[in-house]
Amino acid sequence: MKFCWTTIMVNDLEESLKFYKEIIGLPVNKRFKGEKDMEIVFLGDGETKLELISNKIDKKVNIGQDISIGFEVESVDKMISNLKTKGIDIYSGPFQPGPNIKFFYLLDPNGLKVQLVENII
Repeated sequence: MKFCWTTIMVNDLEESLKFYKEIIGLPVNKRFKGEKDMEIVFLGDGETKLELISNKIDKKVNIGQDISIGFEVESVDKMISNLKTKGIDIYSGPFQPGPNIKFFYLLDPNGLKVQLVENII
């Protein structure tokens, strides 16, 4: 079995696309209209894939507070500095629970926790 993607229902598709393209660095793979008033965008290449779904009629999005998605970054410190220049707040952290890992959280435009992780060699 192989993991395919993570789906996120979004309030504002364009705002979410901007976040995942510009901040996380995922390229758009496919974009199309779904059933009724839905629009769907797949982002990412290789093993990292994300599906964003926007429903123009039912904009109610329910993100659980105990759920997060994680992405590896080259440097937590550089990423935090980059986010600060863009006016993006850090939700929590940075944390370094061991000598080989460092991470922090930010929130996507829908309130989903996004963990950015540096694996230290």
